[in-house]
Amino acid sequence: MSDKKTRSIIKTLTWRVTASLDTFLISWIITGSYILGGSIAGVEILTKMFLYYFHERIWNKLTWGTKGNENSRRLLKKK
Repeated sequence: MSDKKTRSIIKTLTWRVTASLDTFLISWIITGSYILGGSIAGVEILTKMFLYYFHERIWNKLTWGTKGNENSRRLLKKK
C-alpha cells in the first residue's frame, strides 16, 4: 500500500502550515520582532516544504513497518 502523490502534497502543505506557525512563534519570542519572525518563517516554508515532500516520497517507497507489506507476503506465500 502506498499513498498517492496528491495525498503527499496535501500532507506536505498542512504540515507546513502547522510547522511554520510554530517557527514563527518561536522566532517572534526569541527575537521580539514579529517582522523578523515572519521573515524566518517565510524562508523556512519553502525549504522545508520541498524537503518534507521528498522525505515523504522516499518513505512511501519503503515497505518496512507497513501492514500492507505483511499482507502482501502472506498472499505471495499462498500462491
